[in-house]
Order: sequence, then C-alpha cells, then structure tokens
Amino acid sequence: MENWRCFKRAAPGAAVAAVVKADAYGLGAEAASRALAKAGARVFFAATCGEALAVRGALGEGPQIFVLNGARAEDMRHFSSAKLTPVLNSLEQIKLWDARGPMALHIDTGMNRLGIGPEELAHAAIALKDATLALVMSHLACASDVKHEMNKVQRTRFVDAATLFAKAPLSLASSAGALIGADYHFDLIRPGIGLYGSGGLDTDNPKLSTAATIEAPILQVRDVEPGETFGYGASLTATKKMRTATVALGYADGFLRSLEGRGYGVLGGEKRAILGRISMDLTILDVTGCADAQPGAMVEFLGHNAPLDEVAALARTAPYEILTTFAGTVRKTGVRS
Repeated sequence: MENWRCFKRAAPGAAVAAVVKADAYGLGAEAASRALAKAGARVFFAATCGEALAVRGALGEGPQIFVLNGARAEDMRHFSSAKLTPVLNSLEQIKLWDARGPMALHIDTGMNRLGIGPEELAHAAIALKDATLALVMSHLACASDVKHEMNKVQRTRFVDAATLFAKAPLSLASSAGALIGADYHFDLIRPGIGLYGSGGLDTDNPKLSTAATIEAPILQVRDVEPGETFGYGASLTATKKMRTATVALGYADGFLRSLEGRGYGVLGGEKRAILGRISMDLTILDVTGCADAQPGAMVEFLGHNAPLDEVAALARTAPYEILTTFAGTVRKTGVRS
C-alpha cells in the first residue's frame, strides 16, 4: 500500500505501524490489514478486542496487534489465545492485566481522554517495574496544526514521563504527528487516516494515494425551467433553464447533508454542483451541458477526482468522519465503493 510506504520514507528511523480501527476507517479492516501487511507493516492497532480478533483472523500469527481501549475482564481469554497486546490506560487496567504478558502503556500528556495521568505515573511505574512493556505511547491533541505550541508541550511531557520506563520503545505520533518532523517519530509512528488518503493536517496536506472511490448511478435526467425548485424545503430555485440528474445516493449512504449547496459529484471530467437538499437516498446534480448525463452513468463522489480532504472541507468536517460514515456506510449498500 503506497501510503504506508510514504510514511516509511518520511520516518526512516522508526517502525511504521498501521491503525486499522473502525473497520480500517470504513474501508474494511481485514482486506486493509492484508494489503498493509503485504506492504511491510508488522504492527497493527485496533480499538477493541473484537476488532483485533478480526485483524488476527485476517493476518494469522506473526504481526503484533495492539488494542487501544485496553483490557476488560470479559476479553481476557482472547488476549491470550489470539496473542493480542493491550494498551493499558489506567491503574485499574494495570491491576486487571496483572502482568499476564507484554503490554503497552498509554500516558496522557494533554488530551485528557485516555491514559495514565501525571498524578498516577509514579504508581504506574511501581506497578510495572517487573512487567514486559512492549510500548510506551501518548497521543498529540493538536498535530493537525504543525505549528501549534501544544505539540512541543506534549512532546516534553512525554519525554519526561518516559524516563520512568527507560527500557520501553516509545511512540507519540499518528499520521499528522509523523509529518511534524523527526523529533516526533521516536521508535514507532502510528499512521491511521494517512493510510487512507489524508495527511490529517488542517492545511497543506501531502499528496497521498486515493484509497477509497465511491460512485453512484444516475436514475433520471430531466429539464427544469426557471422558477422551479429542487428537493425538500424548496431550498433552491432555478434562475435559468437547467438539465438535472437524480443520483442514487443520500444520507442513508453516509453522504452528509451538510454538503447541500457546497458539494459536488464528478461526471464527464467536471464537477457537477449539488442542487437543493440531499435526501435519504437521492441527490440532485446540475448536469447542464453534460453529454455524459444519461440514466445508468456513474457519478464519482469520492476518489481521485473528488479528493477526501476537499470533500471533508466542503462538508465542514474531518476526513475521519467522511470515511467512517460515508465510505463505511456505502459498503453496506448498492453504491459502488
């Protein structure tokens, strides 16, 4: 997978993991894991034990699979049988795991989400003094802004905290963090969204390969006179004679309603504006002057001609949401992905 290799080139001194949580961001964890393993990935991250078991089933023995949400009592037997490695996030999880095998430790350096807090570090160090630490990690809150002061603050906190676990490999950067620079690479980087086509930055994303293409067919083409309106709420009125196409795609497929008046589909090599509100399973496009606009023709809504970061920006959201909702949902419908 070219995007994994891109991160390997960006961080030649670090191991490059693959984050495949949330069904590989909606693209299918089992197929994505196999492709990433073929590219060279040997370390994988899932969010839950259930996700990790699916990845283990796809990859077989060998690759290391971390479970980001940590250990739960009901999952203990699976960690052993499938050789999964929990990322321990609290003193309670450390006690529950009880050094049953290798584990990772998540240190909270400023997200206030998951991880051992600064007031707990000394207790964690004592509890883990005889444990096998496969990794000590943290997560950057503001890596999407490479100049944000919080990045340096968290790096300093992470380095200071990691001195309590001197023998463990270190990991701080996910996709965007890896692009800040070598100071953030440490022993392992953990690209997620970058593997699927977005650098995860607020601006100036690197050119990564398209990992998801979503197309939907035109159901009907019609001519609309000036003064006529489009869709629910009659939110848009035609100011001139237009030719329109109704496409079999809507918010039930994960195509966000926030793209009304901003988004587009690509047909005949051109962007075709969305007209009116997006319906549950239908979207209207302006195809005036497009000879390719015929029933059955496929319109691209995400892919090489409709880049992930651009679609996300138009929807006023993050590329993560576009993939996990849009790409993740259409896998279950008749839309081509």
